[in-house]
Amino acid sequence: MGRQLDEQIAGRFPVGQRLRVLDVGMGQGTQALRLARAGHQVTGVEQDPRMIATAREELAGEPEGIRERVRIVQGDGRDTGVHFLPGSFDVVLCHGVLMYIEEPDPLLAGLARMLAPGGLLSLLVRNGDALAMRPGLSGDWAGTLAAFDTTAYRNRLGLDVRADRLADLTATLAGIAAPLHAWYGVRVFTDTAADGTGIPADVEALLAVEERAGKTDPYRGVAALLHLCGVRG
Repeated sequence: MGRQLDEQIAGRFPVGQRLRVLDVGMGQGTQALRLARAGHQVTGVEQDPRMIATAREELAGEPEGIRERVRIVQGDGRDTGVHFLPGSFDVVLCHGVLMYIEEPDPLLAGLARMLAPGGLLSLLVRNGDALAMRPGLSGDWAGTLAAFDTTAYRNRLGLDVRADRLADLTATLAGIAAPLHAWYGVRVFTDTAADGTGIPADVEALLAVEERAGKTDPYRGVAALLHLCGVRG
């Protein structure tokens, strides 16, 4: 999904512009570091001290010029208004966070307020319209039947979490003045791969297939994850 994000950034901002990026729920800092390496100024927000320690360890191995472009704030993504002024960022990322939040609308409204006019909001969520796909493809028929009528699921960590439907998020983004600009499917064909599966020899072909499917109907609609990009009006 890094390619998808890069595509949206390239389509919205002048080449070479150093963007102000906020990564809410930055985890181990994978996207934050990637964007810092590309020349952007990145602020990461993360609650989990273990994740922050890992991110700092990764950052310590980078050249000084990149280290200077990354700031890490320990905190809750719902408290962005405490830490930052409205309109302070050109790009706001919130990847893999919404599934852990019971009521995501206040969080999303807060993230939209962080965006400067024309800014990009990038969300990665579990696809609530396709929860039956994983149990169905693994032959769990009882689980498949149960998945059709819910947005609740148990993730691979054994946690009870929630998914989001495209139509609901489209309405939410319109309501917070960051209407949906583009959306992609992520993990269309690879969601059932076992944890710890090694990188296949034909990884470039796999990435090409996933990238194509993630942009193409009807495939993107049954992806495990949705990548939504809203633009601040």
